[in-house]
Amino acid sequence: MKETLIKAVELRKWFPVRMGFWESIFARNQLFVRAVDGISFDIKKGEVFGLAGESGSGKTTTGRLILRLIEPTAGKIYFKDTNIMNIPEKKFKTLRRKMQIVFQDPYESLNPRMTIGDIIAEPLRVQGLSSEVEVESRVREVLTDVELVPPEEFIFRFPHELSGGQRQRVAVARAFILNPEFIVADEPVSMLDISIRAEILNLMLALVEKFDASFLYITHDLALARHMCDRIGIMYLGKIVESGVTEKVIYEPLHPYTKALISAVPVPDPTSGRIEVVIQGEIPSPINIPSGCRFHTRCPVAMEICPKKNPVYLDAGNEHFVACHYYG
Repeated sequence: MKETLIKAVELRKWFPVRMGFWESIFARNQLFVRAVDGISFDIKKGEVFGLAGESGSGKTTTGRLILRLIEPTAGKIYFKDTNIMNIPEKKFKTLRRKMQIVFQDPYESLNPRMTIGDIIAEPLRVQGLSSEVEVESRVREVLTDVELVPPEEFIFRFPHELSGGQRQRVAVARAFILNPEFIVADEPVSMLDISIRAEILNLMLALVEKFDASFLYITHDLALARHMCDRIGIMYLGKIVESGVTEKVIYEPLHPYTKALISAVPVPDPTSGRIEVVIQGEIPSPINIPSGCRFHTRCPVAMEICPKKNPVYLDAGNEHFVACHYYG
């Protein structure tokens, strides 16, 4: 049994809605954007755990909460056996060495005025862990790890001189230079050409194995999640509605929302006979969450109980969980 590295318990993040002067006077209650609304999950050592769902479902907010880039409204976050919510921000620096992030857009996340060598070396210098000789050696080593070789060709170049795939390799190198135990990868290949997505994903999987690191992989693409993730959680409007081993969730989905996401994945065989599940409309506003099951306004199999009562998170066996009245 692998050690649990990350554990989130009833995690919530509600952003207060900013209102104008007159709105604040006449409003009965403060309104909130309920971006993450009571989710629990864990990530094992050396595991890739995915969060998938439409834009606005709360995936990116969850990733930032786990790293404490933003503070949760409620809930607990454990790194190994330590509740990181009890660690003061001034003492959090040491733990940040072990928790890193790869952002969605490599061009926006890399300082255009810094060389590639300085960008990758910055975490080491901020943490004050190494001499300049050791920093230079480590930068060359990690550039080799991400297959930017020879390192001398890239160290003194700037981000605008690299392709999109090369820039994302730099972002991955920067994340791994501190030998972290946990990395949040937030849609890391969505800004890249399809032709090089597989290269970056396979590189990340190779680094996970080499460093025995754990990943929280955030995506809206279930085809990529199937390739990357050991387990997966499906998010909808701030809630995890289904979770389990990736193969189980993909090939034996239980929640209508999961089935709809899977049916939206292109299949190269037009004679596959796959039954499409279509959901209507857009995801509701996280300010005005529907009552009961929050998916019932779009669900093709909604029942009378759905708008009246929140579904219980049920164990379907083999570590497969679902929150759905229809399944229950």
